[in-house]
Amino acid sequence: MNVPELLPEERLVRWPVILRRIGWIDRIGVFGAIAITIIALFATWLTPFNPQLRVAAAYLPPSWEHWFGTDEIGRDLFSRIVLGIQYTWLPAIVLILVSLIVGGCIGMVPGLVSRRLDILAQWLVDFFLVLPSTLVALAVIATLGAGLTNTMIAIGIAWWPWYARISRDELRRLNARPHVEAARIAGIGGPRLLLRYILPGAIPALLVAATLDVANVIMTMSLMSFIGLGQPAPAPELGAMTSRALDSLSVYWWLPMLPAAVIFLICLFASLAGDGLRTALRGA
Repeated sequence: MNVPELLPEERLVRWPVILRRIGWIDRIGVFGAIAITIIALFATWLTPFNPQLRVAAAYLPPSWEHWFGTDEIGRDLFSRIVLGIQYTWLPAIVLILVSLIVGGCIGMVPGLVSRRLDILAQWLVDFFLVLPSTLVALAVIATLGAGLTNTMIAIGIAWWPWYARISRDELRRLNARPHVEAARIAGIGGPRLLLRYILPGAIPALLVAATLDVANVIMTMSLMSFIGLGQPAPAPELGAMTSRALDSLSVYWWLPMLPAAVIFLICLFASLAGDGLRTALRGA
């Protein structure tokens, strides 16, 4: 018996075609997200000064020498914000990828193994979904202690069930597709059925959900950092930098405003990129 081929709508999307469908406003978000990724990857080489050392007098306003001014110790604020982008963007991407993999496996694999295992997996997902995510994250951090890794674990515990739910919905939708039914009749099952005939059709929905979640994860991580549950000082986390400088807002406005503005721009670019990808993938 011939092995069935994927239907055109179930194939992996063509990215050049997808990018042409994205509107110009959303393209700003895509290119902004790419720029932020480059900054995050090469932050160590893009900082003009050592972010941890005093390089000038304290509380210098923005100038040509120090673009974002200096903080209360005399450290270059631009250098600290550049490194703070790395501390914010890359952990958020890693957290989403891990949550996507864990949620995708729990959402899809049990449904292909047995109905009983699928029901147990859905009970587990529903249990985590009804938990108050913020309180769970705070409880986990209170137990494990403050720090970037513990913050990622705490947020990840509350995040993966959403991807599991999306994966399960996509599995149910794709199981009814003719090419999947034909593959089962042809005797194809297990990992090959998942990787060859189901996963390509589920990737667009999962990718859109993950892209739209970047801004939410960054806001959540920044909030944890803002209330002192991120990395301890002097780590240049954007949320913590904003929190520590709030008392100086009326006098040294650049200390809290510039890190907060960078958080806003990161979330804006991520949201625009996610909206553009969602719009472009409709009917892809």
